[in-house]
Amino acid sequence: MAMLEVKDLEVYYGMIQAIKGLSFEVNEGEVIALIGANGAGKTTILHTITGLLSPKKGSVIFEGKDITKIPAHKIVSLGMAHVPEGRRVFAELSVYQNLKMGAYTRKDKDEIEKTLETVYKRFPRLKERQNQLAGTLSGGEQQMLAMGRALMSKPRIILMDEPSMGLSPILVNEIFDIIQSVSASGTTVLLVEQNAKKALSIADRAYVLETGKIVMSGDADELMNDDSIKKAYLGE
Repeated sequence: MAMLEVKDLEVYYGMIQAIKGLSFEVNEGEVIALIGANGAGKTTILHTITGLLSPKKGSVIFEGKDITKIPAHKIVSLGMAHVPEGRRVFAELSVYQNLKMGAYTRKDKDEIEKTLETVYKRFPRLKERQNQLAGTLSGGEQQMLAMGRALMSKPRIILMDEPSMGLSPILVNEIFDIIQSVSASGTTVLLVEQNAKKALSIADRAYVLETGKIVMSGDADELMNDDSIKKAYLGE
């Protein structure tokens, strides 16, 4: 059984249909990439999976449980974390306070401290800046903070929306190395990313979206070498 199943999803904004009967699955331990142009519906899919949007039709099944109508804050406690597009850190709170906010669904204080130490090991810069206001961090540091905050909930699966957006090439490489290490430590990853080449380089499988529909799917290596994908998304 897949860890996450999206079945026949239809999502509308008013009269406009953004997602058109879309189905895909994510297996435990995989890194799955959703790639596609701006406006293809990638962010809408993540918002629907995490309960921020309600679909008109279809269902979202997480670890065998139908979560389609469960509110977003309860979905976090089931083991799903979301790193939103644009980072959305709490600018007026310190780095440390932002990270503690990520653990709001947990009660085990000692375990929370252990997770915090793990996050600091993975993001040494966050430890250095733990007392700094999040709004004063650079774009790359805010992205690390958004990822660290999501990891504080000890998720079984982490959904990342455009983690490389607005970052320098060096920082993009660093963020993707971190995503790989998160995956290697046992967390399943669903990645939405405009940088298709980077996404395919670390993904196991990928789905290609166009105007709310999946038009292609397969092993990331195969898609990386597909001529139509190269032309449309890899700039080759």
